[in-house]
Amino acid sequence: MAYNQKVEAFREEEYPMMRGKTYLDHAGTTIYAKSLIEKFSSEMVGNLFGNPHSASAPAQLSGFVVDSVREKALRFLGADPAHFDLVFTANATAAIKLVAESFRDLALESSTSGSFWYGYHKDAHTSLVGPREHTHGQHHCFTSDQEVEDWLLGHRSLPGRRDDDEKPGIFAFPGQSNMTGRRLPLSWSSKLRRSTRISHQNTYSLLDAAGLATTTQLDFSDPEAAPDFTVLSFYKIFGFPDLGALIVRRKSAHILTWRKYFGGGTVSSLTVLHEASYHRKDATIHDGLEDGTLPFHSIMALGCAIDVHRDLYGSMENISKHTMLLTRRLYEGLSNLRHSNSRPVCEIYHDATNGHPYTDATTQGATIAFNILRPDGSYVSYSTVEQLANRKDIYVRAGGLCNPGGIASYLKVAPWHFKRAWSAGHRCSESDNTEIINGKPTGVVRASLGAMSILSDVDRFLAFMRDTFVDDPDVRPGEQTVIATAPTRHKSPSSRSPGVVNPVVVNVPGNWPIRKLFPINTKLKRDFRDPPLRRHETRDCEMNLDRPRTSYSTSYHSPAHHLSTGSNDSAIVMSTMEGKYWDEISRRGGGYDESWLPKRERRQSDEKDGGGGGGEKCKGDPSQPTEHKGKRPEKTLSKAKSFWGLNRVVKGRSKGC
Repeated sequence: MAYNQKVEAFREEEYPMMRGKTYLDHAGTTIYAKSLIEKFSSEMVGNLFGNPHSASAPAQLSGFVVDSVREKALRFLGADPAHFDLVFTANATAAIKLVAESFRDLALESSTSGSFWYGYHKDAHTSLVGPREHTHGQHHCFTSDQEVEDWLLGHRSLPGRRDDDEKPGIFAFPGQSNMTGRRLPLSWSSKLRRSTRISHQNTYSLLDAAGLATTTQLDFSDPEAAPDFTVLSFYKIFGFPDLGALIVRRKSAHILTWRKYFGGGTVSSLTVLHEASYHRKDATIHDGLEDGTLPFHSIMALGCAIDVHRDLYGSMENISKHTMLLTRRLYEGLSNLRHSNSRPVCEIYHDATNGHPYTDATTQGATIAFNILRPDGSYVSYSTVEQLANRKDIYVRAGGLCNPGGIASYLKVAPWHFKRAWSAGHRCSESDNTEIINGKPTGVVRASLGAMSILSDVDRFLAFMRDTFVDDPDVRPGEQTVIATAPTRHKSPSSRSPGVVNPVVVNVPGNWPIRKLFPINTKLKRDFRDPPLRRHETRDCEMNLDRPRTSYSTSYHSPAHHLSTGSNDSAIVMSTMEGKYWDEISRRGGGYDESWLPKRERRQSDEKDGGGGGGEKCKGDPSQPTEHKGKRPEKTLSKAKSFWGLNRVVKGRSKGC
């Protein structure tokens, strides 16, 4: 490990957009250099580029640039153009989809079952799991590296995959987990190819190198040991352009010719009248796979990115050493954080079999996944961590990270937990009140480093962690403020979904430094016209008490209580729409209304008035809503409205009138 001092020197000049900010989401995308944009702009202004499918001089210039950048990209990735070809795609996901569709069409034409077999590792990104839906159930998830090794050595048979199965198959695995940064063995491709089992001979390897390629040099020096198909995204390496690639081993390219779909520029002959026939271009592999007009401007930008990247950093080996040192420093800093009771602040997720994590670049990338613990051992919502960091201009990633296998294995989340979370309203990439269920988090916080990261980025993040989440023994008990439910990301009350409950903030005994960032007043905002509170419910107990009421919930039957304790008690929760009915009653009635009387008393009162609910009163009082003639009264919308006495006013009219 060696820290690159040159990055400190050019960071301010090359990355002015990072000034005063701490960016720790390089696994999502890294940051582009200023000189890259300037070089790209100069090329665009100084040249005239046309559609490469034409024969004009500008078009020929574009075609020349595309071909030269394709070869430059292959050599940058360590792949010899004599043995590999590169197909430009929108991103790594599009490249995976292209391979999956080719195998699907191959199976439909040649396989008796009409499907292919698909095996994938548990650390796979969601995009690498998706192809299994083309297999009609003929798929398998490898739950550990050892299971893969046993399968490759022939010590284990897989359900639905006999040793003599001639059906085509794919074995897909990530080079690096996008959740934890753990790097998987790259030797699996060569072991699969050397196996003499019939099922192995008909199985091709698919490597997802999107995370691996960001801070390490890919190795295609031995074509016989390389994966058959490799996918990646260039924006994760250079920050710009937004472009992906599929690297194809030429000896395995025949599989891709089975793909049925064709687009403009991929066919050399086509008929549409009287008969349907076509001939796909086959001069090169990429000619028949790059549908439509290529993003030739983005490809030209890729050539600029490779040149600037080499000028700034020298080699991927330098980046690997630089980021490994920073990652080790970050890991040690997070591991050493302790509360006053000596309990750890962070629960870090990494390979338990690795006795010395974050020291070897062959087994670990520049990514750390963790959750934050309170002094009592309970979890802090991961979205809360992300939002608090965001307020300090520190940018991390939080959530499920599109890695369901990693979340399930590292957080010990069973399938029924996922189903329960879904039923409770939890959705991927959305902040809600279901981020912690039965005491378990449904996601993590991820900090990832890149080529332009420096020591101050790590130190600033560690300082933020200490100041925000480590309990302070100097704060007097009873002055503590904690967040009971995770805040939502809704922009305004009008955009809220019905039934969503805002975060309830309460004062509790204890010591929690998060109070420094949330100046909260939890005094209830009451009005003399409001009816008395029932069943100890709290109302308008929010951080911003000046905005209109949009949600109501009981203090002990809240969604947070329901999910964390597993209670089946019904929560009395009022949605935004129901809250508007409540405000309408208060505005029109001014105080107590008959709707607040017990149900039996209301019925007796109606009978005394003639059973019509006081028809004369409704006709004579213009402030009361009237029933349109010929329309039936609408039914109540929910039990919650019945409890709150709202069943007498529905859509602007009284039920009894």
